[in-house]
Amino acid sequence: MEFVTLNNGLKMPQLGFGVWQVPDEEATPAVKNALEVGYRSIDTAMIYRNEKGVGEALKEANVDRSDLFITTKVWNSDQGYDATIKAFDESLERLGLDYVDLYLIHWPTPMYDTYVDTYKAMETLYKEGRVKAIGVCNFEIEHLQRLLDECEIVPVLNQIECHPYLAQNELKDFCAKHNIFVEAWSPLMQGGDVLTDSTVVEIAKAHEKTPAQVVLRWHLQNDSIVIPKSVTPSRIEENFDVFDFSLTDEEQQKLNALDNGTRRGAHPNDMDKR
Repeated sequence: MEFVTLNNGLKMPQLGFGVWQVPDEEATPAVKNALEVGYRSIDTAMIYRNEKGVGEALKEANVDRSDLFITTKVWNSDQGYDATIKAFDESLERLGLDYVDLYLIHWPTPMYDTYVDTYKAMETLYKEGRVKAIGVCNFEIEHLQRLLDECEIVPVLNQIECHPYLAQNELKDFCAKHNIFVEAWSPLMQGGDVLTDSTVVEIAKAHEKTPAQVVLRWHLQNDSIVIPKSVTPSRIEENFDVFDFSLTDEEQQKLNALDNGTRRGAHPNDMDKR
């Protein structure tokens, strides 16, 4: 495993395990399997409806809590100062934990204008020691700038849709300037066209790796944190097996050139779901 050091000094595994769209009852065996393979960072959220299943896996796993890095998120309908504190308490109870390592705002939903108050609640949780780090998801530059202007604590990371077809270079540059890590959700484009792209396939053959492993390696070498998701044991293991090879500078450049702005999810400014 490779680690990154967040801007508050906390170390975080650069490769984690995501459980988006994993039903609660399937989350327990999937997370247990991931922990057995070697993952130590688990990414969940209230809206995934599987915090309880994740918590059960953590309880049953033979892994010290201090070796785990657990992330969860506050959903759009729970934003606002008091509502965020309440939502966090409920997430903590479902997970069966005394603290989480990272708490994130799931979407900025700028049309409701609650993300600053939400983030201030998270600052309170951080100061109380109930979360080890705080950050955001799906924030564009203008949303991040407002937090930098109006809040005390710089987010440790911004979790965004990112893959070779959506490289997010301008947003990455802004985050790097402010010592905010980028964490990629949908890192494999949800199994989309990027995995059959001729460039990706060619590079995979050259390294005797799968296209998914090549894309994950691209993320890691671009200094992004990455959280692939699967419930298939062989895929969970395959996605972890990305530390025994490196892409050349030329291969990285070829993959960088695939960026065409294709999204699989909503644009942050359009997400109004509560």
